[in-house]
Amino acid sequence: MADERFPYPLRLQKFLARAGVASRRGSEDLMTAGRVTVNGVVVTELGSRVDPAHDIVCVDGRRVEIAEHPVYIMLYKPRGYLTTMDDPQGRPCVAELVPRDIYPGIFPVGRLDKDTTGILLFTTNGDAAQQLLHPSKHVSKHYVALVEGRITSENRKVLEEGVMLDDGKAQPAEVDFPKRGSVAWDAVTPEGIRVGQTVVGLTIHEGRKHQVKRMLKAVGHEVVFLHRDVFGPLALKDVEYGSWRLLTEAEAASLERIIEDRKRQ
Repeated sequence: MADERFPYPLRLQKFLARAGVASRRGSEDLMTAGRVTVNGVVVTELGSRVDPAHDIVCVDGRRVEIAEHPVYIMLYKPRGYLTTMDDPQGRPCVAELVPRDIYPGIFPVGRLDKDTTGILLFTTNGDAAQQLLHPSKHVSKHYVALVEGRITSENRKVLEEGVMLDDGKAQPAEVDFPKRGSVAWDAVTPEGIRVGQTVVGLTIHEGRKHQVKRMLKAVGHEVVFLHRDVFGPLALKDVEYGSWRLLTEAEAASLERIIEDRKRQ
């Protein structure tokens, strides 16, 4: 009898992604590396399909299954941690900060630089990264930065119209200035603010590497401290620095609506 949630066989890489093992591309890499078995047999062919109701799928000898409901976790990422679930060099990584023992298939959606703090989403929903981070579908993200220098009206206009970077023109950003003493202000001024520095907020709709730092540097402002307080419909709240919490039902529902809407696009 077929699993009512999956009335038809799934491609193995899609099954692995839905189980939260890795992204679909990452799941394909696991398959081609010979690390995935189905009913005890190594499967490397990317077109292979599995029946979730009957087939036993293992990665590195450990069985993986698709949970009835995906898990979503919000981490307040501290400075000094790499956004990776494993680091061969033994450096601190975010995997140490989330409950992998409780949710073994959890993985981060996107990344934050080692020295950047703020909201980082984790999930067991393999569709999440593809739908939230696809180049044509990126959700908006709000960053707060402490920068050297004053933001002039000319520089603000360049950022809002789209600054030119070495890999092409960035999409227009929304610029704001958090109030002194606000949560956003405090997040980027843990050591105080010096004369000549500015706290500025940017909302972007892309996900290029070091994008906010490069955008601000392109208009003459070196970033001293960077923090992300909004990711799509999620705002960083009710979680301590370096800690995590499960999303509320309302937060998870808002996220899943976006994921489902984009799958239909």
